[in-house]
Amino acid sequence: MIEIPVVDAGNQELRRIEVQKTVFGQEIRTDIVARMVNYQLAGRRGGNACTKRRSEVSGGGKKPYRQKGTGNARQGTARAPQFRTGGVVFGPLPHSYAQKLPKKVRRLALQVALTAKLQAGELVVVESLGLTEIKTKAARSVMENLGVSRSGLVVLSGSDATVELSIRNLPGIDVMRVEGVNVYDLLAHEKVVMTEEALNRLQERLA
Repeated sequence: MIEIPVVDAGNQELRRIEVQKTVFGQEIRTDIVARMVNYQLAGRRGGNACTKRRSEVSGGGKKPYRQKGTGNARQGTARAPQFRTGGVVFGPLPHSYAQKLPKKVRRLALQVALTAKLQAGELVVVESLGLTEIKTKAARSVMENLGVSRSGLVVLSGSDATVELSIRNLPGIDVMRVEGVNVYDLLAHEKVVMTEEALNRLQERLA
């Protein structure tokens, strides 16, 4: 049985809740996490670099000069790659860098990342952030109380404009809804602050 404390906005423990071992009790598998991070970063690459081949550049409809008598090497078209305005040989073309990774592996990687955060003491479950109005100063105070100073990820159960607008000006702290929780962002932030409702929805998603 794994228990996690639930705190308030002042970091005072209110109660302890039991969480699923399948989500927060996995064996730490760095190989699985590394595969997932590579999968995510590869999917973010644009792959938009493009060069023109000799058949795509303009001009070159006739020989640059006559075949013999000029002292130069014979040339058939100005589109050839040795000319300044010619095509590019083996240049990049638009393509996808996306990789394939089984759904079970992706789910396991997220479970491992959550387990690692919990074991490292970098996961904070809060009943409510207690922000009633849009104020960056109030959001900073709450983050400091919860031990988030330089880098943090706040996970919400749904849309909350008050929290999102209050936190967006805090450097190094990002807000994310529970549907978007992923391995890369969990590892990229030192602390993860998650509301209790978001925690329950995340467990339903990963169970």
